[in-house]
Amino acid sequence: MTYTAQDLPKAGDTVLVGLSGGVDSTLTAFLLKKKGCRVIGVTMSLWDGTVLDVKITNPEKKLKEGCFGPAQKKNIEECKIFCKENDIEYHVVDVSEQYKKIVLEYFKSEYRSGRTPNPCIVCNQLIKFGAMLEAVDKLGIKYDYFCTGHYAKIVRPDTGVFGSDERPFMISAATDITKDQTYFLSRVPSKILEKVRFPLADLKKSEVFELAREAKLEAANREESQDFVGEEYRDALFADKESVPGDIIDLDGKVLGKHRGIEHYTIGQRRGLGVAVSYPVYVHSIDPVKNLVVLAKNEDLDSSALVADDFVWPAGIEPDGEFESLVKIRLASRPVSCKIKKYIPEESDTTQYKGQPWLVTFAEPQRAVAPGQSAVLYKDGVIIGGGIISKALK
Repeated sequence: MTYTAQDLPKAGDTVLVGLSGGVDSTLTAFLLKKKGCRVIGVTMSLWDGTVLDVKITNPEKKLKEGCFGPAQKKNIEECKIFCKENDIEYHVVDVSEQYKKIVLEYFKSEYRSGRTPNPCIVCNQLIKFGAMLEAVDKLGIKYDYFCTGHYAKIVRPDTGVFGSDERPFMISAATDITKDQTYFLSRVPSKILEKVRFPLADLKKSEVFELAREAKLEAANREESQDFVGEEYRDALFADKESVPGDIIDLDGKVLGKHRGIEHYTIGQRRGLGVAVSYPVYVHSIDPVKNLVVLAKNEDLDSSALVADDFVWPAGIEPDGEFESLVKIRLASRPVSCKIKKYIPEESDTTQYKGQPWLVTFAEPQRAVAPGQSAVLYKDGVIIGGGIISKALK
């Protein structure tokens, strides 16, 4: 299938830009302003201070900045200064309550269920491209486009998708594949994408820094932030409930040690397991019912297929049959060939699926497939669907 890249904002257009204080979003706003657009900056306020500030308990510890944390106040001040210097209208919208209820509770409940969540994907779908834009609408702010500093492109197919006449707005990979962020955007609905544009799509990260330095933007001197929170905040997030210790076992059921709570473990993890065996072991699976963490050798982590549900399809149009594509099972994994078909659960399958589940069969085995992560489908470099992994088939 062929696609047409959608035009970026032009001089005279009113553009809402999501600002974080980082170099990507700051340069996005600067370039659009320079282009002659009327730029409106907006930052979503996420941190409400209810989660322990670990910097207070350990002031000497150097913490990595994330989008959720006490560094938010400093980031907002930097955005205010940038917007004032560049004559850009600026707003801060408080979505901390929605973020806490939707993203943080999801993050904690998934880990406590033995799954591996992806909070950034949920945040993009329901907060950044959801609650934040709803808050902007309530302020009466009108705009032609919403732009962010993501590395991705907005395209439309030249013919209908999945046998339909619909030509929805879709997400394609950016030029700098090393910074490609399409995986994080896989659940943003086509309807929202109509007004979304990514002005950095054709730039490499090195070029972004070069342009930011040439423009003497303070953001060019900032370190790259991580997307959510670091390990420093992990214990603080889970402090609302006491962890329940349990057994760590191998595939034969032999007890190897004790875990401190399943929420502290992920599929494929090797470090911090606290067991002593004569060979390298990794987290193979997590049993939330029996409160077990199961370890195995590296070669035992391979899967031939996965089952995923809760899919987001372009324009909500579900495929009507089997098809082939590439799939990414985590952000850092390379896309691999696969076949996809509707999954019909057996009577013994007690899984509660959200919507139609799909069977994704890999052309080659994949390591450490983690329930809770996203399985994102690509064809011709464009996202054609994305679901949540329910289980791996070993």
